[in-house]
Amino acid sequence: LTFDQMKRLQTELAARGYDVGKVDGILGAKTRDAVRKEQLRLGLPADAWPTGDLLSLLVESAAQAPGPAYPR
Repeated sequence: LTFDQMKRLQTELAARGYDVGKVDGILGAKTRDAVRKEQLRLGLPADAWPTGDLLSLLVESAAQAPGPAYPR
């Protein structure tokens, strides 16, 4: 992912209640943990590696969900 895509991914994960730390575009341990959990939730291979496909799935699901996304 590009820097901007990583920031968007972190924003999407944070909106779902994950603690990704600072939304800074850098793949850190907290972002990796959140990515792994979302991969498991979506039935994807849980390798904690963010991809464009994962970002697309999160953006699409946020657009379809009425109200707050995935309260934790």
